[in-house]
Amino acid sequence: MKNKLITALCLTAFCLAGTNSTFARTKIDPAMVVADAVVVRPLCFVATVIGSVFFVVSLPVAATSKSVRQSADSLVMTPARATFTRPLGDIDVLNDY
Repeated sequence: MKNKLITALCLTAFCLAGTNSTFARTKIDPAMVVADAVVVRPLCFVATVIGSVFFVVSLPVAATSKSVRQSADSLVMTPARATFTRPLGDIDVLNDY
């Protein structure tokens, strides 16, 4: 089992070593990573929690107007994407959300 794992890891490393340079990213400033991890991510998480509360409160109105998907996307999913799927230190992407 150990030999298969080492073989798979070596094969993966060998295949990834020849990747095209278009997949390369610019280096992110370490201060941006720290600011994102310490300040921005917790604020995005708080926005996700508060948006979830407002979504639950507004759910009866959204259900009657058939806009549950739009309200869930704007109140819950957008802050959740900014919190959990955004690359660490990439604060400029927040404008897209």
